[in-house]
Amino acid sequence: MEQSSVLGIFPIRRWPAENASHERHVRHLVTQALTQREDPDPRTAALVALLLALRCEHKIINPGQHGVSRRQLRARAQEIAAGNWASQAVRKAIDEMIAATAAAVAAASSG
Repeated sequence: MEQSSVLGIFPIRRWPAENASHERHVRHLVTQALTQREDPDPRTAALVALLLALRCEHKIINPGQHGVSRRQLRARAQEIAAGNWASQAVRKAIDEMIAATAAAVAAASSG
């Protein structure tokens, strides 16, 4: 376990993997799918759909390193997600979570 802090105030704990080869492999598959126009396997497509739903595909892959813009990266992620059955369910679940959080914040601030 690693302990540090954010902004010197908020304590955080991390449990880094002992073997990061799996993470490297998954990042490689996602990078290939998003930057090299390769058709991803269903698991990779589901991950891309999740990244798209969270709007963080650019945080996993640096677009500048691969000669694409963030807009191109997002468009490719949308292409992949459109062909993946899980992407609609993921997007719906995240939208519902965001709406529930917003409703909870609104209720707490009006009371």
